[in-house]
Order: sequence, then structure tokens, then C-alpha cells
Amino acid sequence: MNIQFSDLLHDKNLLAALRSAGYIEPTPIQTQALPAAIDGRDIMASAQTGSGKTAAFLLPSLQRITRRSDKPGKGPRILVLTPTRELAAQVEKNAKIYAQNMKWLRTVTLVGGSSFGFQIKALAKPIDLVVATPGRLMDHMRSGRIDFDRLEVLVLDEADRMLDMGFIDDIETIVEATPSDRQTLLFSATWDGAVGKLARKLTKDPETIEVERVDDQGKIEEQLLYCDDMRHKNRLLDHILRDANIDQCVIFTSTKAMTEVIADELYEKGFAANCLHGDMPQGWRNRTLMDLRKGRCKILVATDVAARGIDVPTITHVINYDLPKQAEDYVHRIGRTGRAGRTGIAITFAEVNEYVKVHKIEKYIGRKLPELTIEGMEPTRKRKPAGGKPKGKGGWGDRKSGGWRGDKKPAKEGFGGKARGEGHKKDGFKKDGFKKDGFKKADGFKKGGEGFKGKRKSNDSFGGKHKRG
Repeated sequence: MNIQFSDLLHDKNLLAALRSAGYIEPTPIQTQALPAAIDGRDIMASAQTGSGKTAAFLLPSLQRITRRSDKPGKGPRILVLTPTRELAAQVEKNAKIYAQNMKWLRTVTLVGGSSFGFQIKALAKPIDLVVATPGRLMDHMRSGRIDFDRLEVLVLDEADRMLDMGFIDDIETIVEATPSDRQTLLFSATWDGAVGKLARKLTKDPETIEVERVDDQGKIEEQLLYCDDMRHKNRLLDHILRDANIDQCVIFTSTKAMTEVIADELYEKGFAANCLHGDMPQGWRNRTLMDLRKGRCKILVATDVAARGIDVPTITHVINYDLPKQAEDYVHRIGRTGRAGRTGIAITFAEVNEYVKVHKIEKYIGRKLPELTIEGMEPTRKRKPAGGKPKGKGGWGDRKSGGWRGDKKPAKEGFGGKARGEGHKKDGFKKDGFKKDGFKKADGFKKGGEGFKGKRKSNDSFGGKHKRG
């Protein structure tokens, strides 16, 4: 007999909310974490994105605070720290689903880019749950607007990510301000190195939980394309985005600047494209995500951090325009597609001199990435062999799923191709913005784009509308 939530939780309001939301059986991480958390144990849990870890820390925490606190004050009884605004918004959304029958519950999200005035007003009254990014929480702590006298549960979600982003000093300051008798629930992709050291420092006799990584290969078709240089990469992108089988696509770049460059260029060619990165005002970020969910945005060009937490089932393709800096980020990236039981396609570009990075990714995921080529657009530069060099056969025209048409004549005037300029140049960017000819127009994109048709409002060109040469 399968375990159900009713076997783990006793609060009727929570169970009713779960039933109405269609949640009956807990996931493996929830099955293991809930009993220990309900018993008041500290937890160190290793689980991947999409495993249900948010419910694993929210449900026992919410059940705990159904008992009235005997401590005076206005501060939160539960504090959840997340690395990004998007993840904080996702946690708050889930909390409202689980606590829909707990009408007395007051929550507030403290993240950068949102109104200080609203946050200050919300903190003036007693609060039950605070979801925050470390930087914005520190701002309120320095101003004396929040206290932790009533805090019972501290949660660090994606702790490894917060350390990678340089939040370790902020986290230690926040933790020092919390009661020593708090319960601490830590969730991370790994406990190696600094994050493991920090976890052991913050917890007391923790329950260690490790959920085996689920292989999503059956839902996500992975493809690797080597390219000679930036110009070759842009021609490949042009060719791929012509494919009529693409519904929605997320393109990952390594820099904030490049998200704007590519999104603007695609938009000018008639694609319904937008960018998403950490320097954008929160209002624009929210609007962009809403456009993506509503289908108004067909192509999203994003950085790793900005795209964390995006859960849109209609994303059919992920394109790694730049390789991720960390091998584990590859898993997070491709996980944006293949949602809700659908099949997705993840395409990774790698320049010929980046084969070492490719092998690190392959080592991390425990499998070779299928290497393919597009007929007429094969790489011409040779790379050094490292651990073998798989050769793809033919183009993408033979795939049963109806992907890239290998019999289609490759465009000679691709994205930043030969026809007009040299694409990305080393001097293409200035410190104060974009050089007007840093990314020259290309004729490779069709105006209609078959399924990508759409226009972006003039005020949606994040970072300003860049002049073209």
C-alpha cells in the first residue's frame, strides 16, 4: 500500500488543501523528510529541482505553527531563505496553496526589486511566514524592521546556490540573529565543500536525507552541436529557430548583456522574444514571466539565476547558447523543458575549444551527450580528442520526432552571418552599454518565424532600445 499524506500529516486544514490541489501521495523526498521534520529534527536533505522539496519543508512547518505561539513580538515564526526572487515567489505561491484554509496565516516576501514601502507596511504587523532573499532581508534587519524572537523554523532552500552567489556572510549574520533553539531545515543539491561545512555548523544532530537523482532522459532528448566560433553558433541558432515544431523556447546565455543583445535581435526579426536577467526591475521580470506563461512570449533569453524556478509546461525546447559555468547548472537548465509528462528537446552549443567543459558535464550526468551535426553546417575546426569523440550521423532530418529538417538548405545569411558583418566582436561591448554595431543585423530570421510571430511593446526592451548600425 502506497503512503499518503494522511499517513504523515494530522492537520485537517492542510490535508483538505492538499486534496483540493490534487496532491494525494507524497514524493520520495516528502516521505523521508516529513516524519523527521514533524518530530522537530534538523534536516540536511539533498534533492534535485522538481522533487517536491518545497512541500517537504513547508508542510511540517505550517503544521507546527497551527499551535499558537506563547512568545510576544511581530517577527516571523517561519523564515525561508532562497537564492533568487523567482524561487521566493514560487515558495510563496506554494505556501498559499497549502495554507488556503488557514485564513489567519500572514505571509510576506522580501526580495529586491519590490516596493520597500509595501514590505515595511507588511512587517509592521505580526507575521507568520517570511520568504526572503538574503540581501533584501539584511536591508530590513539593518533598519531594525524585523526581529526573530518568535522564530521556530529556519529553512535554507538551495543552500549551495546561495553560497555560489556570495551570500555566505549574509547567511551567517542572519542565522546569528535567530534563536538557538530553532529548527533548521537545509536543502541543497550537494553537501560537498563549503556548503557541507556551513550545514554542519547550523544544525544539531541533523537527519541526513539523500534522494536518488531521477533520470529525466526519457522525457528530454539531448543534443550536442559543436561550432567553430561565434558566427557559426549564430548560424546554427538561426537554423534551429526556423523549426515549426518549436512551441516555446528558453535560450540560456552566460551574461546579462548577451540576453538583451540576442532578445533584441530576435525581436527585430519578428520573433516574440524577451529577455530575463537579475538586473531587470521586478515589475518587468514579473510581466515577462506572465507573458511566457500566457504564451505571448515564445522565446525567452535568460541567465541561469533568472530562469530558476520557471515551470511552464509548454516550453518544448531549451538551447544552451553558452555552456553553463557549473556542470550541475546543465541539469537545472534542461529541466525547464520536458514538464508535465511531455517530451522536450535540449540543444547544447559548444565551441570546439570547450570540449573539456562538455566532458565535465557528461561526467556529472553520467552519460554521453549525443553529438549531432546539421548538413551543410558541420564544424570545420578540429578539437583534441578527450575521452573519445562521438560522431553524429547525418543531420536532424531523420529524427522521428520531426525535428530539424536536415534536407533544408542552410541559410548563408544566418544570425550574425557573413552577409552583414562579423557577428559578435571582441570590441562589441562598451562599459556603458552596447556599441551600436556590436551585433549587426542579419537576414537569417524569417519575419514570421512560424509560431514565433509576435511583437514586443517598445517599453519592453529591457535596458533600453539599443540602436543598430
